[in-house]
Amino acid sequence: MKATVVSRPARQRTHAHYLANRAPLTPSHLLKLPLGKVQPQGWLRHQLDLMAKGMTGRLGELSAFLAPDNGWLGGEKEGWEEQGYWLRGFYDLAVLTGDQVLLGEAGRWMEAILGSQDTEGYFGARAHRLVRGKNGQELVDLWPHMVMLDALIHHHECTGDARVLPFMRRFFEFCRQIPEANFIQPLQEGFGDWKPTIQRDRAGDMIPHLHWLYNHTGEGWLLSLATRFFRHIRPPHGEWLDNHVVNFTQRFSYPGLYYPQAGDPRLLAQTEYWYHQHLSTWGQQPRGIFGGDELIRAGCVDPRQAIETCAMVEFNKSFFHLGRITGNPLYADRCEDVTLNHFPASSTPDLKALHYLTASNQPQLDASGEHHYCNKGRMIDYSPHMYRCCQHNAAMGWPWYSQHLWLASPDQGLVAWLYGACQVRARVGAAGEEVNIRAQTDYPFKGEVELEVECSRPVEFPLYLRVPRWCRAFHVTVAGKRLDLCPEPGAYVRIARQWVSGDHVLVHMPMELALTTWPRNGSVTVERGPLSYSLAIGEEWRRCGGSEEWPEWEVLPTTPWNFGLVLDPAHPLSGFEVRQRGPVPDQPWTPEGAPLEIRVHARRIPGWKLEQETVQELRQSPVRSAEPEEQVRLIPLGCARLRIACLPVIGEGEEAREWEG
Repeated sequence: MKATVVSRPARQRTHAHYLANRAPLTPSHLLKLPLGKVQPQGWLRHQLDLMAKGMTGRLGELSAFLAPDNGWLGGEKEGWEEQGYWLRGFYDLAVLTGDQVLLGEAGRWMEAILGSQDTEGYFGARAHRLVRGKNGQELVDLWPHMVMLDALIHHHECTGDARVLPFMRRFFEFCRQIPEANFIQPLQEGFGDWKPTIQRDRAGDMIPHLHWLYNHTGEGWLLSLATRFFRHIRPPHGEWLDNHVVNFTQRFSYPGLYYPQAGDPRLLAQTEYWYHQHLSTWGQQPRGIFGGDELIRAGCVDPRQAIETCAMVEFNKSFFHLGRITGNPLYADRCEDVTLNHFPASSTPDLKALHYLTASNQPQLDASGEHHYCNKGRMIDYSPHMYRCCQHNAAMGWPWYSQHLWLASPDQGLVAWLYGACQVRARVGAAGEEVNIRAQTDYPFKGEVELEVECSRPVEFPLYLRVPRWCRAFHVTVAGKRLDLCPEPGAYVRIARQWVSGDHVLVHMPMELALTTWPRNGSVTVERGPLSYSLAIGEEWRRCGGSEEWPEWEVLPTTPWNFGLVLDPAHPLSGFEVRQRGPVPDQPWTPEGAPLEIRVHARRIPGWKLEQETVQELRQSPVRSAEPEEQVRLIPLGCARLRIACLPVIGEGEEAREWEG
């Protein structure tokens, strides 16, 4: 056995078992396993089961966009992004759950799409084949296809359907033949329809599809077409890459997505530049979300500003791609940040409804339209009937996260990229022996993961274990022996050995308490391991619409939420008490199901109130309070639909200020 610490798996030109980049594309550090090779278990599998029974699995009953007369099914009505948003998550959900009803519906859609291609290669809704504006300008709208191709690729991964590759080739030949005047151009004045401009913001989404097909066929013109799409991406919006929340979560990744073709490291640096530039200003709240409640707006940088549910899943999609290209474990950390701290709160616990916007400080989810957000109208109450894009795009959330728990390494090994209970079945080693690895864990609530290897005969391959950036004392035990390694956060432990059936690997990730201080206002967030924490706020769920089977809900506070933390300046974490509340339930993402809590000392801030039905902006800490000190509960942020995660700090000295309304 040889155990080492590496920054990332080494790149290699070829991989015998899973799709890898052909020359001249730069090899990737990690490779995706086909859909179905990773089977989630535990609470993560329960999320998929809730999705199947809830809004995503039954969205055909709720969404007019999925009606039989929509353009993707051959009807006369429009078929734009909504259907692809839903299908690329629904198809994967059907495969991962094995639900026969869902599999039948997914197959029906796939057959309709594969049967829609015309003689020139175009497929899908006819309405977008050539869109004519009121001013006479004509454009082909390719954005819907950028979304739907995700579903087609996963269908091929799962089934090997021989129709997919020639189908995609004919479509890209159609794209190649589009005249320049009709190909992803700016809308001229008077066009009259905003939809064809989306493809210009998001043209980079086509690059991974073209690279995927090139890796199957080796046809060089596909790379030339990828360059054409890349060059038609809209330039940055002045000093900011993009002021639209979902656009940004996709667009920041495009230089990195093109990097395998260009080979210029500056492109990877450019992706990180745009990410840090944006998040450092608009991301003054925990775990990777930012204040872009549709648009970023001047001065709106407080953690009361929210992020769209669409942006969460699109952010993760970007991280998945960038993680595979670069091997950088930072992208896995970012996936966990968003998915484990914010995504659960975007839906009701039964996953039968969701809302448009989620913020880190959001102590009331009412059905009014009076909030201090970019969009007016109902934005934060839970509904299965509204929130068009998010209603469909949320389908990608848990299924895509589940598939990326494990990845393949170019040296024919396996990589534990995200941690969760699951079973992975994959081919490894020089001969492609199939192995099963079962992962048992209560992550992210506990930091222990037990891996058990199953194989028909001994097989040699490397196993990689990601060291999260928050973990300072990561250690591993193999076959009862602790490895003599002290890896730094943000690396991988690589274990190369001949594995036999029954081998056990124990991963230990001690979770320490920490505080993040937000430099703009001095508020703090309590952290433990991969989770941030929110004040526990009593919830009153009040029906505000919908039907008996598909209700809409607003959630109102029943306990005070306007607290500041009392901290010892010399020892800020003294007095914090972590309490285990019991075993991890099937649905841990509720205040009642939260497996642990943290007790802290706090004081009320009476002047901190709501304005426009939105929590008032934070004032500069430290803040004075004459209220009595009391002990309050914090719960994981993902368990809290009503949430205060950026808390003021109480102070008494000369620097302390009164809270001014």
